[in-house]
Amino acid sequence: MNDLIAISLSNIGVKYSQKKGFMRTSDFWALKDVSFDLMHGETLGVIGKNGVGKSSLLKVLAGVILPDRGEMKSHVHSVALLGLQVGLNSQLSGRDNAILNGMMMGLSKNEIEISIPEIINFTGLGEFIDQPVRNYSEGMRARLRFSIAIQSDPDVLLIDEVFGVGDIEFRRKSSEIIKARISSDKTVLIVSHDIETLNELCDRVVWIDQGETKMVGPTNQVIAKYVS
Repeated sequence: MNDLIAISLSNIGVKYSQKKGFMRTSDFWALKDVSFDLMHGETLGVIGKNGVGKSSLLKVLAGVILPDRGEMKSHVHSVALLGLQVGLNSQLSGRDNAILNGMMMGLSKNEIEISIPEIINFTGLGEFIDQPVRNYSEGMRARLRFSIAIQSDPDVLLIDEVFGVGDIEFRRKSSEIIKARISSDKTVLIVSHDIETLNELCDRVVWIDQGETKMVGPTNQVIAKYVS
């Protein structure tokens, strides 16, 4: 059974300090008790209302933060977060941001430079790729973030609410490329509020509520409970 597990979470808790008046702080537990296994080759959905700890969960899975309690066991070499939170430096050009972020995701400079023509083509930015990002519209920034992030090829792909980025044509392209990754036996975890997307793509779903695992099981069963 362990050979089938990509990442295992057991009783994970994550806390943050928050200000409570003058010179006082208190602990806020974004995650209190989350447990589930992500299996090799499966697409696992994560669902829950805003503010229940999904972003903190993704940070733990991506190795951005360590849990304050509980244990995570990883049996994979690389994990990448595909989301709209990829940082962009507004003073740099789109090209320079693509190189910088690609290297931060673990790609070599040569690998990301080879990918630049594909990134430019996918974004539809054309000559704007060499303009400072401060001149971009929010839609152009979103398209650049997505196009940079999708270049990595990790063992586990974490997808954070990236469906529906940009205009209709870009949404179609981004949806197709994500679905292609999923259908190629990738290990994928999707955080989304889109019930239709989860039903279509996921083998199982984890329901997070108030920082705790509420339910884990087949997609149709968990979503039926969630929406009811």
